[in-house]
Amino acid sequence: MSRKYFGTDGIRGRVGDAPVTPDFMLKLGWATGKVFASEDGSKPTVVIGKDTRVSGYMLESALQAGLVAAGANVKLLGPLPTPGIALLTRTQNADAGIVISASHNPYFDNGIKFFNGQGSKLSDELELQIEAMIDSPMETVDSEQLGKASRIVDAAGRYVEYCKSTFPDDLSLKGMKLVIDCAHGATYHIAPAVFEELGATTVVIGATPDGYNINDGVGSTEPAALQAKVLEEGADIGIAFDGDGDRLQMVNAKGELLTGDDVLYVLAMHRLASGDSDAGIVGTLMTNMGLELALEAGGLRLARAKVGDRYVKELMVAEGWSLGGESSGHIICGDLSTTGDGVIAALQVLAAVRASGKTLDALASGFNPLPQVLVNVRISKGFDLTAHPTIGEACRRVESELEGRGRLLLRPSGTEPVIRVMVEGDNSVAIDALAGQVAEAIRQAA
Repeated sequence: MSRKYFGTDGIRGRVGDAPVTPDFMLKLGWATGKVFASEDGSKPTVVIGKDTRVSGYMLESALQAGLVAAGANVKLLGPLPTPGIALLTRTQNADAGIVISASHNPYFDNGIKFFNGQGSKLSDELELQIEAMIDSPMETVDSEQLGKASRIVDAAGRYVEYCKSTFPDDLSLKGMKLVIDCAHGATYHIAPAVFEELGATTVVIGATPDGYNINDGVGSTEPAALQAKVLEEGADIGIAFDGDGDRLQMVNAKGELLTGDDVLYVLAMHRLASGDSDAGIVGTLMTNMGLELALEAGGLRLARAKVGDRYVKELMVAEGWSLGGESSGHIICGDLSTTGDGVIAALQVLAAVRASGKTLDALASGFNPLPQVLVNVRISKGFDLTAHPTIGEACRRVESELEGRGRLLLRPSGTEPVIRVMVEGDNSVAIDALAGQVAEAIRQAA
């Protein structure tokens, strides 16, 4: 069945425009409470956390009212990274968790993501059930069946302590200087505490949220500020998170940016060297072919999932592997977290640095990414790639030109009205020109 409200990662849009409106969120909360209601009549429990956007107050109140009207109990976590909300969903034995965030988007966007009681993204079946309930008439339960709302005042502290517990007891960050960029987002009161309490000297930027500055010139999608600060401070490593803390970018002491593929390589090789490795790791269709080649040289496989951390997690479970992620910096350490977690992923990289005695630059040196170009082409709503033969012809010409020396990938974005054109190839391939050919064919058709 096609989805009416849910995209690849929940519901997202501009605040004030449907569906990111108070009236819709009221109905969404009610529908969620009804779907998770127990057959025995007991009240479901739903936790709600958010990032630092000013609209979070409004959406939180609307969701809370809808859930209570459906007979669900609500536990409010306040500002907390997405993986922290997943953790509290599990540890509070809640039936579901709700994240109010638009991740790396600007402050005027917001959205909703869901977790099930195990702290994993909802199944397609449950999302469709919620959508169906949204379109049903809203009826408030009798007063004696109404839910209640309470606040978990130490939610941030619980998550900080859990993150610290994932760092090896026999290692320390003493003597290491880190620059931490919190994107003025949900990690602003989490990440500095975690790294400092493990012994690191920290220089913190992007940690003064005002409701409007989330992801503005800082964070994992704007890493230039982090790179400059690392060089200015002579730091060992820089770490940048996105607005909701489920992804990261890292910078070495030279100020060079590491992608999620670099992080996956470092973690995979560290686990292999430690004798605690699976047969492979999970990436996505966007994962650089160079990573696949580097892993093969180490005797590991790369399995590719569809883009989206939920699909990465699903394939990790299917393969029985504990490590996976995306080039964008969503890294899932499945033995430590149920979803992408920027803080925990960074801690595992720092553990590899400490355990090996090598620099981050040295640990990542075995991975040589193939040149890759990504072009975003704006499209109208409902645009169908397959309905335009000229696009297929352009793709066939490009694939013939690549001749096995690279890849072409077209992917509709799940969060924006764009088609992403990715071309990857060795140094002998003019990938910019090839990507331009396909992008122009899409523009002409759109």
